[in-house]
Amino acid sequence: MKFDWKEQFFALSRAFGPSGRESGVIACLDRIIAEYVPDADRWERRTDAMNNLLYHRAGNGTKILLAAHMDSIGVVVTHIDDNGFARFAQVGGLMLGDLIDRRVRFANGVCGVISFEEKTPFKQLGMDNLFLDIGADGREEVENSIQVGDFAVFEEQPFAQGKILCGPYLDNRIGCLTLIGAMCELGDTDNDITVAFTAQEEVGLRGAQTMAFAAAPEVAIAVDVTDTGDMPERKYPMAVKMGAGPAVKVMDRSVICDVSVRDALYRAAESLGMQVQQEIMEFGGTDTGVIQRSRGGVRAGAVSIPTRYIHSPNEMAAIPDMESAAKLIARAVSREI
Repeated sequence: MKFDWKEQFFALSRAFGPSGRESGVIACLDRIIAEYVPDADRWERRTDAMNNLLYHRAGNGTKILLAAHMDSIGVVVTHIDDNGFARFAQVGGLMLGDLIDRRVRFANGVCGVISFEEKTPFKQLGMDNLFLDIGADGREEVENSIQVGDFAVFEEQPFAQGKILCGPYLDNRIGCLTLIGAMCELGDTDNDITVAFTAQEEVGLRGAQTMAFAAAPEVAIAVDVTDTGDMPERKYPMAVKMGAGPAVKVMDRSVICDVSVRDALYRAAESLGMQVQQEIMEFGGTDTGVIQRSRGGVRAGAVSIPTRYIHSPNEMAAIPDMESAAKLIARAVSREI
């Protein structure tokens, strides 16, 4: 069955899964794997105490870990006042401009709007001036729907336009889909492979840290989104463009990738006749960093999907970059590592 990137992204984008609350994403990933991976019955499936989702296919060769985080950014209610307005804190990194007048959705389906104290001069506006409004009349009515400690995510409809996907939580649901695509492409290999969909990346790479220790891989490849340098007035130059192929990570703030893994990905791209880009991300990091430092160290690399407007409600990426990334990883794992 041909992998349907658009429809499966739509499903994953809608799955409720802020950091620490990933169960809805797990259920969706399990369904997609059962439907599309041709040898799904060969993979042993389990979850761990951190709510990482793991698929393992035993082999006598190199122990390889493939990882992509499945959690998303969001907000958590911290206080409800007598008039029925809620205050909130960030779950992961959020930008002020991406929040004002945005709809959010709680796990129980209740929706609200984030707005700001209108008498605050805009240039002085900060996160502490924002509040969440579900349209209720007073604290009691609000507390019949949501409570302090409840998490919410962006309520934005994804769309596809030509070869482009746009919507909330491409970061990193498209990384998860890329790994499923790689599972579909993998074929026969003697390598011992664990595919991990990790939890709580957005709040400190927490799931990957414990998962990598338990998995004890020799080699790892993480998949995540990366920034691009193809938009107007970039603050710093970056040699990555949306739609120009997947990016092989050289380094970011958390990791300098292993040269042998990077070269294996380059060889795989050459054998496929595929164009890849080189990624050096000056800000931020991914699961690759903690995986590399696990136990006595892991030969770690990463494949990144060029994505615009990361951590906004309308992230944007190209489907061909995802398709190519899946083929690249499968070829590297089966023939080059």
